[in-house]
Amino acid sequence: MKFQDLLAYRKSFDLAMRIFELTKSFPKEERYSLTDQVRRSSRSVSINISEAYRKRSYPKHFVSKLTDSDSENSETQGWLEFSLACNYIDQPTFEELIKVSDEVGRLIYYMINNPGKFGVK
Repeated sequence: MKFQDLLAYRKSFDLAMRIFELTKSFPKEERYSLTDQVRRSSRSVSINISEAYRKRSYPKHFVSKLTDSDSENSETQGWLEFSLACNYIDQPTFEELIKVSDEVGRLIYYMINNPGKFGVK
């Protein structure tokens, strides 16, 4: 199995790409603040999952990278709240993105609590 096959990776990658496309319409003055931050945090979720998978020979490192991924997922939700409050996204879009992010969070939590199912010894 490759890290790209992990459901948490695939869903978080898709979410990051959706956020990337959505933020193309954000105001130019947000380029180096909100736009950059929500893109970075959403991408970090997937990247930390991929790094965790490569470190599965080391249980503590595996869990550490997954907790980093979970933190980045929470940060993404915070930036999405700012996006909503600034009227850059509408309520239905916000709710849909948060729903996917919550699902990613549950998948990460499952990986943290069941490392043996992911090759951790």
